[in-house]
Amino acid sequence: APAPALTGSVVAGGGGEGGPGSSCVFVVRRDQDIYIQTLRKLFNESHGIFLGLQRSEEELAGKSRKAQLVQVSKNYRSVIRACMEDMHQAAAGTITKSETWPCFFQVSILSAMELIWNLCEILFVEAAAAGPLLLRLLDWVRLHVCDVDNMVREVLSSENPSKHKLFWNVVDVFVLQGRMDEARHLLSKEATANPTSVNMYKILDDLMKKMPVPNLGNTQTLTEMELKWQHWHEECQRYLQDGTFASNSHMESICKILLGDENAILEKKELMTTWYHFLVTRLLYSHPTVKPMELRMDLFLGEESSPEPLDTILMAAFEFELHQVIKECSIALSNWWFVAHLTDLLDHCKLLQSHNLYFGSNMREFLLLEYASGLFSHHSLWQLGVDYFDHCPEYGRVYLELHIERIPLNTEQKALKVLRICEQRQMHEQVRSICKIMAMKALRTNRLGSALSWSIRAKDAAFATLISDRFLKDYCERGCFSDLDLIDNLGPSMLLSDRLTFLGKYREFHRLYGEKRFSEAAKLLLMLMTAHIAPCSFWMTLLTDALPLLEQKEVIFSAEQTYELMRCLEDLTAGKSEKQKFQDDDVETMKVEMLRLALARNLARVIVKEGTLEGS
Repeated sequence: APAPALTGSVVAGGGGEGGPGSSCVFVVRRDQDIYIQTLRKLFNESHGIFLGLQRSEEELAGKSRKAQLVQVSKNYRSVIRACMEDMHQAAAGTITKSETWPCFFQVSILSAMELIWNLCEILFVEAAAAGPLLLRLLDWVRLHVCDVDNMVREVLSSENPSKHKLFWNVVDVFVLQGRMDEARHLLSKEATANPTSVNMYKILDDLMKKMPVPNLGNTQTLTEMELKWQHWHEECQRYLQDGTFASNSHMESICKILLGDENAILEKKELMTTWYHFLVTRLLYSHPTVKPMELRMDLFLGEESSPEPLDTILMAAFEFELHQVIKECSIALSNWWFVAHLTDLLDHCKLLQSHNLYFGSNMREFLLLEYASGLFSHHSLWQLGVDYFDHCPEYGRVYLELHIERIPLNTEQKALKVLRICEQRQMHEQVRSICKIMAMKALRTNRLGSALSWSIRAKDAAFATLISDRFLKDYCERGCFSDLDLIDNLGPSMLLSDRLTFLGKYREFHRLYGEKRFSEAAKLLLMLMTAHIAPCSFWMTLLTDALPLLEQKEVIFSAEQTYELMRCLEDLTAGKSEKQKFQDDDVETMKVEMLRLALARNLARVIVKEGTLEGS
């Protein structure tokens, strides 16, 4: 199906059109309707109906399944009507014509959508059989042909309806729409006001009362209905030929309409306003048991007429050209909502199996993909699009992966929402990508805790190492750690990288020292150096951290541990070139001397202590 027309707007002008120096910039946006606030209800509520249909019991068969699908169709139509009501209210609240016009334009579009949907519901979803079909079409006409409603209200609200200049027009409207009880009620007022027409009224009233009408309860066969209708038709014909209504042209015209006289019906075309009203009226009085496949359009539109898009769509529906209906709707309507949901419903009715597209996907999936893609261009409706992609088995996953990567991650809350969607669908590559993006954003704003959290979630060892180095650098500069809650609760996540492991263990050393668990702290500090978990650049800091432990009254480090610390200090100083040593400041030199002195003193104390213990 062709795409709805794109809308373009020139935002900058100048230069020759299409020329080398042209400065025209066109902003092209598809599915512009998704930005209309009053249509949000249409998208949100139809989303729930769509999901309900996908989850519905496919096992239901026969009448139960059909009734379920008809109810789904009615639910969609009720959402369209609710949006129309909202549009009317929005129009009532506007002041200028420029504000009112867009509302009324949208109402006309929604009205056309419901008109088409309702007809498709009758012909395809419900698939009404001969008899009930005509009743459904009558209801369809009554619901959608509203041009005469104001006239009816005006006549009925007058003091003397039978004397009103539009009285007979209203009676004709009721007859043309098959509203016999209302027509008879009005005619009774005419009989009361004109005693001379009482006999004619009684005869016409009796004919209208006895008119056979198909019923929905299947209490009579089509043959019985046709026989009753034939007898009734002959009775009408007899009264007309006898000249019973000759003295009253209005009643005579009504009798001709009851007989299905095409010329008599055409005389009232101004009251019907549309060709499909004429079609249903003609069928009502000439072929009430019409079968679905007998609804042909050749007789009802003149050769010279050039139908509007709406006419083309309705004609295609009456001719049971489903593929054409969807194609014409795709061309005529400004968004994919209508064709996507209607096609999905028809697919559930098993009516589109033969309509596979030559480029790889079936029609249902193609239209749902296009609709969902449009939703993804909106800042919040994209969340609805996810569910539509989920129910496109062939290409839905690929489309979702491509679109979800383009969602702007403006806030952490939005990023977490997108991340949750990806995790639920095992989209591991997208999960990593989102986490990396958020980690980089956090790092740029120096939010190290958030950056580390995102990098751990992304399982990105290199980035976790980078952030761990930043934590250690901050510690060296400030003398304390930020985001202690995060570092204290790294758990198994610290194994993601060696540097992250060191960060977690080094923080644990500080915690043990703060709790005065000096022996455990000393063992951990030594392990960090001898196991080469700590980066060499951080050894001097670790050795400096050992100073308070070496100066404790109680001996903490054993002789073996002290020798290990001495070796580490010598390795650190021996690894520096002469030039580096020359460049080292006095503070660094003093630290080394203090460490050597403290290690020597501790070793002496240990030897004395251990010798004393051996001697005892």
